[in-house]
Amino acid sequence: MTYRECYEQGCCTLQAAGIEEAALDARLLLEAVCGTNRNDLLVHGEQPVAPEAEEKYLNWIRQRAEHIPLQQLTGEQDFMGLTFNVNEHVLIPRQDTEILVEEVLKELHDGMRILDMCTGSGCILLSLLHYSNDCEGLGVDLSAEALEVAGRNVLKVLTPEKAEHVHFLQSDLFEKVEGKFEIIVSNPPYIASAEVDRLMPEVRDHEPRMALDGTEDGLEFYRRIIAEAGQYLVSSGMLFFEIGYDQGQAASELMREHGYREVQVVQDYAGLDRVVYGTYVERKN
Repeated sequence: MTYRECYEQGCCTLQAAGIEEAALDARLLLEAVCGTNRNDLLVHGEQPVAPEAEEKYLNWIRQRAEHIPLQQLTGEQDFMGLTFNVNEHVLIPRQDTEILVEEVLKELHDGMRILDMCTGSGCILLSLLHYSNDCEGLGVDLSAEALEVAGRNVLKVLTPEKAEHVHFLQSDLFEKVEGKFEIIVSNPPYIASAEVDRLMPEVRDHEPRMALDGTEDGLEFYRRIIAEAGQYLVSSGMLFFEIGYDQGQAASELMREHGYREVQVVQDYAGLDRVVYGTYVERKN
């Protein structure tokens, strides 16, 4: 088949399967297989596609039609101007989470220690280290498979010099964590259990439920992290969370109850609550 014929067949298959952005996904998958760009469809549409590339492309299209996420097929996702490895063991980095990274960067200074709780692919921590100097980072996750992905991403996005200053730890939240940090950041599971089954099939069926399910009300991991984080923050250290659109008030109140001051809720580009952060003030007896 020609390049254009492959694309058109991919579009038809994905449209018939009800894929929301069928034309875009068909093009992106074809570009990933052939190493081409968006102009090739216009300029070189009549060029033949090598048989092995055609076979790989149509196989990917069949899998995408089964609602397997595009990023899991290509194995990559862009985030904060960087490209990360992803698979079925980690959440796919989302543009909304860039708001969290941007807010942390406003407070991040050279030489700080950062703890990324529920690190997943490592995209938050590694982005922070990439865009800062002489900082040290620890990424924590319960999933060994997720930490394997994070480890592969280290040299993918960091220089060898910066890579020496990042470590990953398998732990149930703070269970095995030691030391103090200037910044703790987390994108924890925050979707209420009953809502997980209502998510689009790409998320519900193919991303790790343990990274999505925030138990009955979606707030359990905020409660646990906020209750313990103060023990691991230096004086006037800061705690940052990504939150769901309806969790700003609840998360803010939890932080204030545990000694955080100057608590702020930041909205995303759609005007929805997306980040909450505050400064820890140690309580005196």
